[in-house]
Parts: sequence; structure tokens; C-alpha cells
Amino acid sequence: MRGEGKNRKCLAYVAIFIVFQAIVIAVFALTVMKIKGPKVRFSSAVAENFSSTDSNSSSLSFTLVTRFAVKNTNFGHFKYQDSNVTILYAGQAIGTADIPRGRAKARSTRRTDVTISINTDKLTGTTNLASDMNSGLVPLTSEATLKGKVQLMKVIKKNKSGKMSCTMSVNLANRAVQDLKCK
Repeated sequence: MRGEGKNRKCLAYVAIFIVFQAIVIAVFALTVMKIKGPKVRFSSAVAENFSSTDSNSSSLSFTLVTRFAVKNTNFGHFKYQDSNVTILYAGQAIGTADIPRGRAKARSTRRTDVTISINTDKLTGTTNLASDMNSGLVPLTSEATLKGKVQLMKVIKKNKSGKMSCTMSVNLANRAVQDLKCK
């Protein structure tokens, strides 16, 4: 009869240990192992090399020098493939640039300089470019999608992607980019 009390105590300790381990694993799985897509943004943009015409067919060309940031909030690195960023005016593409493949380390931000040639000669149909140029502010949007894999502890690999959508205005008077907002 004395051995039964010890067996029950031992069994109770084992049960408590198993419950404790289950809680630790659940917390670990819900926090550390939760894999999220990266945040992709322009951290800065500068307009250079302006040229414009004010004839009947208004056109504008310049170079947009941007700082492209990939913020990885995971506990594993994010390896992404070659991609591209597109600059749009009134929903039409007026410039694209390649984003070279790369790797954002765990819980860090990788920044890359991307230069985009903008030319409104590619616009088709009717647009408000002439009136926007006369007002001095030309609104632009940008879009990009980065596809890649997040690797946790060199064992777990999960496909994730980050999407960028930014709005900005190019001020023709001082030739600067202003109101840069990314989602």
C-alpha cells in the first residue's frame, strides 16, 4: 500500500509536466512560429533629371531614385525572388524597374536603392496630365509584389509574399517628391 501513494505522486508529477510542456509548445507555436509576410515600402524617393514639354501633348520625364525597404518581422530569414516595381499615373504604367533578388535577415530590414525611369509618353487615352502639370503637382502611385520563402530554424519553409502600394506627388516647382505614403 505504501508504493501506491508514491506511484500516484509520480503520476501526478508526470501529468503536470506534460501539461506544462503542452502550454510552452502552444505559446511558442502561436508567437515565434507564426510566419507573416514581409512589409515592403519605399522609405524615400527623390526625383532627378527633369525634362518636360508644355506643347499640346504635355509630357514629362524624370528619374525616380528610391530607397526600397523589405521589413522582415519573422524569426527566420526571408529570401525573395527577382521582382519589379511599377510607377503608375492615372492607372497606366509610366515606369518600371527591376528589384534584384535578395535576403532580409530575421527581424531586420533590408534596404536597396532602385532607380526608375519615368516617361509619360507611354500614356494612352485622355488623362489630366496637362492640368496636373499646370497645378504643379503630379500624383503617382507605385505597386510591387515580392514573392519568396521564410525559413525558420533551417527546417520550416513557408512561401510568403509582400505587397506594396504607395502614393506620392511630384512637385514640379521644386522638383521634389512629397506626400510619400505606403500601405
